[in-house]
Amino acid sequence: MSHGAPDASHGDGHRTLADDVEGYLLARAHHDQARREAEDLCARMPWLTTAQAEDVTRHYIRHRIDLTRQMLLDTVQRATQLRQEYENRYATLRRSLLTMHAAGACAVLACAAGLSALACLLPR
Repeated sequence: MSHGAPDASHGDGHRTLADDVEGYLLARAHHDQARREAEDLCARMPWLTTAQAEDVTRHYIRHRIDLTRQMLLDTVQRATQLRQEYENRYATLRRSLLTMHAAGACAVLACAAGLSALACLLPR
């Protein structure tokens, strides 16, 4: 048994498991919420038979889950777009900063060389 730093791949496995469990729990919560909404809807329609109410509930839940899935997929797609935009902007800013620092370093070196040459010429 080792007491050193945890294995990175082992930690990733725990993170993946935690993400899967969180996703499952969120999906269950959405499903349960959809079921409650469907049951409330059916309760406002007392003329439905039990079979009809179950059918309406099943269709409502399916429709609600499909809408939630589409919203989540759209959110993931937008997050991917924003991440790409951020990474592009970051790379541009980084290149710009590197260029400015290189230009500044060149200017400092040029001034140092000029001052050195001037210092060599003045005492003569």
